[in-house]
Amino acid sequence: MKKLNVGLIGAGFMGKAHSLAYVAMPMFFWPAPAIPVRKTIVDVSDSIAAEAAQRFGFEKSTSNWRSVVEDPEIDIIDIATPNHLHAEIAIAAAEAGKHIISEKPLARSGDEAKTMYDAVKNAGIVHMVAFNYRRTPAVALAKKYINEGAIGDVLNFRGTYLQDWSADPDGPLSWRFQKSIAGSGSLGDIGTHVVDMARFLCGEITQVNTQLKTWVKTRPLQAGGVDKLGASTKDSTAPRGEVDVDDEVLSLLEFQNGAIGSLEATRNAHGRNNFLTFEIHGTLGSIYFNYERRDELQVAFATDQADRKGFRTVYTGPAHPYGEGLWPIPALGIGYGETKIIETYDFVKAIMDGGEVSPNFKDGYQINLIADAMAASSQSRSWTPVQIVK
Repeated sequence: MKKLNVGLIGAGFMGKAHSLAYVAMPMFFWPAPAIPVRKTIVDVSDSIAAEAAQRFGFEKSTSNWRSVVEDPEIDIIDIATPNHLHAEIAIAAAEAGKHIISEKPLARSGDEAKTMYDAVKNAGIVHMVAFNYRRTPAVALAKKYINEGAIGDVLNFRGTYLQDWSADPDGPLSWRFQKSIAGSGSLGDIGTHVVDMARFLCGEITQVNTQLKTWVKTRPLQAGGVDKLGASTKDSTAPRGEVDVDDEVLSLLEFQNGAIGSLEATRNAHGRNNFLTFEIHGTLGSIYFNYERRDELQVAFATDQADRKGFRTVYTGPAHPYGEGLWPIPALGIGYGETKIIETYDFVKAIMDGGEVSPNFKDGYQINLIADAMAASSQSRSWTPVQIVK
């Protein structure tokens, strides 16, 4: 069976998730389209990279990402770094003819994303952006129902992504709160996941009316460079630095097909852990999904008998998208890891088939343009059109 050598750049939270997916994908989807080989892992220092190689099962390690991009043994470059490094690495990898998967958001801005999209388009390689939540089987099932016309024409999309890991003002000033590194705050970090869901399920977004707010203006300077999100150590006595990104985004949406919608995302919602939800209303029914109950899809159909109307719960399993490779009993339990395993399967399959996979860098570029329009709308306090990638 064909093997594909992986160079993983970034050994943090996402590096762990991607490493797990490379190991587990053939266990779930067999025969696998190819076997990913964990060849080389990269991090900020040789010692951190060496420890990551031992932990995640990579053959080699280095702190020099360019040497991995230039290595003729490497087939795939996996970018799991902070956002400001995505473009430089991706462009170099495309020029070296490597297939690329990049964590989201693709870039810090639409202009930066365009340089990445142009590079992969010219290189003719397979490219993917890791918006993994759309690969939750229940979300894929929602897409199937919509495509089949089960809820009729889509009228309204309502999406939220609420977390609370940054609600404490004494949480450290990690890179996620610095515009020069992250590009934006909740908008880029988690709001783009909702944008991806909206586009995947309901079509292109053409216009937005948005408010962005920053609630916590300063945070303690972080000791060390490791971003531990909600597990970070709090220190109210440390010197503080300025937060120059948004904490919360609230937006109205208009879709190309005439549907309307709304989006809300924040990392400051006490009591909400990973509350990624959507509800979609159509002319013949409705669909509701909550990632915290990710085995479940709630559906309601207008054709139901009067005494049976209302939402019912479908538990995903072998009869549903990706069910052939996952667990043999519905509701046995889908986790974050499974979404990454499915993502890896689709990416590797596209490489072996010589085809395309979605979301790719074109999608990532479009999502960055939507985020740019949201930021501009918040500044102008008005409806703002979205540039559509041709």
